[in-house]
Amino acid sequence: MTYRMMHHLLTYLRSLAPLSDESWQLLQPALKRKQVAKNELLLKEGAVCQSLYFIEKGYCRSYYLADGLEKNTGFFFENDIATNISSFGSGQPSEYFIAAGEPLEVIVFDKQRLLEAGKKAPEIETAGRCCIRLFASKQEAFSSLFQLYTAKERLAAIEERYPFMLQRVPLTQLASFLGVARETLSRIRSRRHL
Repeated sequence: MTYRMMHHLLTYLRSLAPLSDESWQLLQPALKRKQVAKNELLLKEGAVCQSLYFIEKGYCRSYYLADGLEKNTGFFFENDIATNISSFGSGQPSEYFIAAGEPLEVIVFDKQRLLEAGKKAPEIETAGRCCIRLFASKQEAFSSLFQLYTAKERLAAIEERYPFMLQRVPLTQLASFLGVARETLSRIRSRRHL
């Protein structure tokens, strides 16, 4: 794994919780660098999620299939952790897929090795819990978009909070995420930019 990627991850973890050099060394066996091609799956529906993915470059999305159509539930970009939190925590099969939206560079945290490292160093367990909490709060923010806002307000919130999504995520996937037809999203966007 390159020094730059490792340093980037260490900086990220230390921004969440204290992590000594000793704990960082104990964490190394749980980490593996991986390159993922665009559209390649990180997690299949029905499989048990055994990993956390720290995104160094690119983005991935979570989605499920309904009547043969993909319904996007989340997007994860650089410096995000991507996972299926309920499957990872419970060992139950995943109800959705996670796929690369662009060519991805990730650092994979192996669940079993992460748990072993956490037993040796409480700091690792604390950092892991902080990662999970951050992931959960982002999922909650995405979820509240649907419960509290109209499609037009959802788009405005995305433009304000996650403007980079509009440049990188294809319109069809964004429309699915916002819960509107692609044509409706095109109309809303064109009216907003008049």
